[in-house]
Amino acid sequence: MEENEGNNMAEGSRDSQADGEKMMKSWFSDNLISIIIVLALFWLIKKIVFGTQRRWFSYVMHLCTKDEFVQLEEVKKDHFASLSTIVSQDPQLRKQKVIKILEIGVGTGVNFPHYPDGSHLVVVDPNPHFQSYFDANRKKFPNIHSEGIIVTTGDKMEMISDNSVDVVVMTLVLCSVDNIDEVLREILRVLAPGGKYYFMEHIAEFDLKKHWLRRKLQDAFSWLWSFIFDGCRLNCDVLPNIQRAGFSSVDAQKYYAPVPSVIFDLERPNLKGIAVK
Repeated sequence: MEENEGNNMAEGSRDSQADGEKMMKSWFSDNLISIIIVLALFWLIKKIVFGTQRRWFSYVMHLCTKDEFVQLEEVKKDHFASLSTIVSQDPQLRKQKVIKILEIGVGTGVNFPHYPDGSHLVVVDPNPHFQSYFDANRKKFPNIHSEGIIVTTGDKMEMISDNSVDVVVMTLVLCSVDNIDEVLREILRVLAPGGKYYFMEHIAEFDLKKHWLRRKLQDAFSWLWSFIFDGCRLNCDVLPNIQRAGFSSVDAQKYYAPVPSVIFDLERPNLKGIAVK
């Protein structure tokens, strides 16, 4: 009797499962057109959003940087002041008393004011939509010999020769890089012996006793920030990568940067320094 009851329960379960599968197939069959339309709409929205992301990101950065923020520019001025003391490894440039600078992630060209007169500037950026803003900006600095943007990422700079630049500059870029270590290897490759890498990056909050809430918010909103600002991560710490990259020396300082708006308070923790090949 117990065996019959068990068989009946098993058969009931199979029947119930079969009925469920029939209902599911029927639902899919009845709503197939609606499902296809919804999936097509999701695909179209994704295509539009991600297909135009770099275009509107370049415009957002243009809006954020078109007006000079004096306090931040003073920090940059101090950091880049030693550029004027560098002697080029290139004999021809050395005769002219100028240097060759490679800027990775040049964006709209906000660092032009801090480069010494006569500098030969090579720039790379993966976003081609920065070109018009960059061109408009470099016209204001005829004292800098600048080229158009080479559209590539910092880890794929094969077009730039080994040991060919005196200085590499990156400001607020490593936060958006997929492979930080590979970018640093490329920097070491293109730098001339004794060449210098100037960096300024926003990083994860480093004083967790005073600003633990900021760190929590960085972690919580990093995904959204990354979407809005083309891959920028709020909670990354790039100093360990720089320290182990193979530079002969790394002089770095963590500090709190002045920011132009409370909106950017999560980017206040910063890192600046100079690494020597």
